[in-house]
Amino acid sequence: MKRPRRVGMAWYRPEDYARMRAFMQDADRLPTSYEAWRISAEQVEGEVTRSGVTMVRILIEPDEFAAWCNEHGLQADGAARARFANERIAG
Repeated sequence: MKRPRRVGMAWYRPEDYARMRAFMQDADRLPTSYEAWRISAEQVEGEVTRSGVTMVRILIEPDEFAAWCNEHGLQADGAARARFANERIAG
């Protein structure tokens, strides 16, 4: 199976993070603070980039993402965030 050369990575603005986290089904798996999330996300981004895959940060806005999840019948969780981000880079 061929690995993708580019993948989308959900990214948040600091002012949206608490609101996003509040409606995520997997909020217990997300750091409580934006700063802790950002540090962790940048570490993952670096590891994936070193493996030869380009990470594309996709800004997720709370209202847009909630509407997209409803439209697709998805729970707001990690799988949905990944799908949303990857659809944005593909489209």
